[in-house]
Amino acid sequence: MPPLLLRVISATLLLIIILQLIYPNFVAGIQCWKCNSREDPSCGDPFENNTYYKVECDKADERRHLPGVKATMCRKIRQKVNGQWRVIRDCARVGEPGIGGDERFCLHKWGTFDIYTEVCTCAAKDGCNSAGKPASPLAASAAALVVLLTAFGAAR
Repeated sequence: MPPLLLRVISATLLLIIILQLIYPNFVAGIQCWKCNSREDPSCGDPFENNTYYKVECDKADERRHLPGVKATMCRKIRQKVNGQWRVIRDCARVGEPGIGGDERFCLHKWGTFDIYTEVCTCAAKDGCNSAGKPASPLAASAAALVVLLTAFGAAR
């Protein structure tokens, strides 16, 4: 391998490692469905997601009452108000996925005036209301280091 090419490859890999260490949280956030069955009945159950797209929750607009709090989960709210069922799917900023971390369970609330609410929060994968967990920047750095060491070994 020509020495100039080896230097370019080495410098590039070194830059990748440095950027991974400086920006370890530079990963895509979770994507969630965003709709309301009050406005579009196909948002309800069963969910017909062929007419919707997932939104990037880490790019969601900030809420005035939660300054600086990023959306990191998905949420599905199923509620019955005055005998009418509604489903709201959106990104979630607060709460806990599932109950005790088990996303198979939802929180149920009964109120006065014929109000029932079921809140399901999840973070296991995109669209879990249906990201995979982001790959570790350390794994990318380790792979780059292996390539770098191999390149230096081949140069000798």
